[in-house]
Amino acid sequence: MDTSITHSKLIAFFIFIFLFATTVHSQEKRNKVYEDYINLYKDAAVSQMKKYNIPASITLAQGLLESGAGKGTLAKSANNHFGIKCNSDWTGEKVYKDDDNPNDCFRKYKKAEESFDDHAVFLGKPRYKDLFSLDITDYKNWAKGLQQSGYATDKAYANKLIKLIEDYEIYQFDKKGFSVEKIKQIEVRKETIKEIRHTPYKTHDLVYVVAEDGDTYGNIAAEFSLNAKDIAKYNEVSPDFPLKKGDLVYLEKKKTKADKPYYEHVVQIGESMHSISQLYGIKLDYLLEMNNKGYEYTPVEGVVLKLR
Repeated sequence: MDTSITHSKLIAFFIFIFLFATTVHSQEKRNKVYEDYINLYKDAAVSQMKKYNIPASITLAQGLLESGAGKGTLAKSANNHFGIKCNSDWTGEKVYKDDDNPNDCFRKYKKAEESFDDHAVFLGKPRYKDLFSLDITDYKNWAKGLQQSGYATDKAYANKLIKLIEDYEIYQFDKKGFSVEKIKQIEVRKETIKEIRHTPYKTHDLVYVVAEDGDTYGNIAAEFSLNAKDIAKYNEVSPDFPLKKGDLVYLEKKKTKADKPYYEHVVQIGESMHSISQLYGIKLDYLLEMNNKGYEYTPVEGVVLKLR
């Protein structure tokens, strides 16, 4: 028997299995209907961001959630993608649908883009004004602020928005709204970042660093002579996943369960299963498995999750 051929076949087989598993893993997280919606309305969302300073990721995630990716009754019958109701000064067309009350009045638009524009104007109400002091790329705090300001009563609303933004990498569209001046500021920040030296720490028996403003997986990897793709893989994100100041970045593979005495975690507003897995250094797959959840699960504020 030619052992070299057998060995090559085995390697090829395992590579195939890995690629197949990766594809299945990705398909479990992605929905083609959602991807089609994002591709269809991304330009409208970016346009609203440039005009009103609302993150495109937030607009798209809300549109996905509120309209059922454009398949909901209001979206199909009234081009209403954000569930905006009539009020005393609404003079446009109307449709009626049971919601908080029987036969509630909702706004009807001639085309979906008008709904996107009206959504941006709607967020100009005083109760949302604090959101506009946030960075255009800070989708997590935008999501939290929307829930806390009463946009929705769903206790998982912010967490659902964050999950959509991260699962479908919608955060990438926020960068497209930067002005030339903003891009120059980022480039200067990137140059400055080369001089920053992160202090390695150890928690849960794992080595990690704490991200600073302007950090990327690329610059952290370069600092420690590591591969950016490897670090992104350790942290279970894509290499261009946006880092925020204070984020934990692991420099080695995470574990299968939390260390003692961390047995449980109470979900907070603005958290995702991924952010919780980062907090305790647990691989996302194992955190989901411990709690009998799939990739589609969004944690609800107040729910208690097992960590080991």
